[in-house]
Amino acid sequence: MARLRWVGLGLGLAIAVSWLWPHRALLLDPQALVAYLNQLGPWRIIGFLAIHVAAAALALPGAVVAIAGGAVFGTLWGTVWSVLGATLGAAVAFCLARLVGQPWCRDYGRNPRPLAWLNQQLQAQAFWCVLTLRLAPISPFSLMNVLLGLTSVRFMPYLGGTLLGIVPGTLAYSWLGAAGLTALSDGVFLPLVGALGLLALLSMLPLVLGRAQST
Repeated sequence: MARLRWVGLGLGLAIAVSWLWPHRALLLDPQALVAYLNQLGPWRIIGFLAIHVAAAALALPGAVVAIAGGAVFGTLWGTVWSVLGATLGAAVAFCLARLVGQPWCRDYGRNPRPLAWLNQQLQAQAFWCVLTLRLAPISPFSLMNVLLGLTSVRFMPYLGGTLLGIVPGTLAYSWLGAAGLTALSDGVFLPLVGALGLLALLSMLPLVLGRAQST
């Protein structure tokens, strides 16, 4: 059974890497990703979701994907599709880490300090801990997927905290993509300033939540 698990995991990762590797530059260049998605025509939503899921599952940065989503679909629908794709990708990364990494940590007695700290926090309020981590735009999304998969947090609090917690940051990135397109095409920079301001405000939100929980 364990051998089949490893074979299935290896096959799935090989397929994902072989599909994503030729397009790896797209995850670093929002303009190239926008051009690629527009070439897909009616399949661009499916392509966008697939890229988002693959990026999150393979621990690759997803901010560029969210920004491109805002430029292609607009602020509202860019946020919707980005939240859906990032949440699905986070679920895949979580399951991979739990399937492979957690048994490895248990068998070899490895318990890194960040993992021990997370476990301690999650024992009290799993959902709120995940939500707080997700609300910070500077929080490493892909790294958190893996680390949380290695902890004892249950899947549903993880999924719920992720789904709700990434909405504000995803909205800001989607708005940034849409506003950036507007600034380039029309020379209107006020929405771009607003999107950057929202990102700055969101970076302080976890501190506010932490103080509220401690009182």
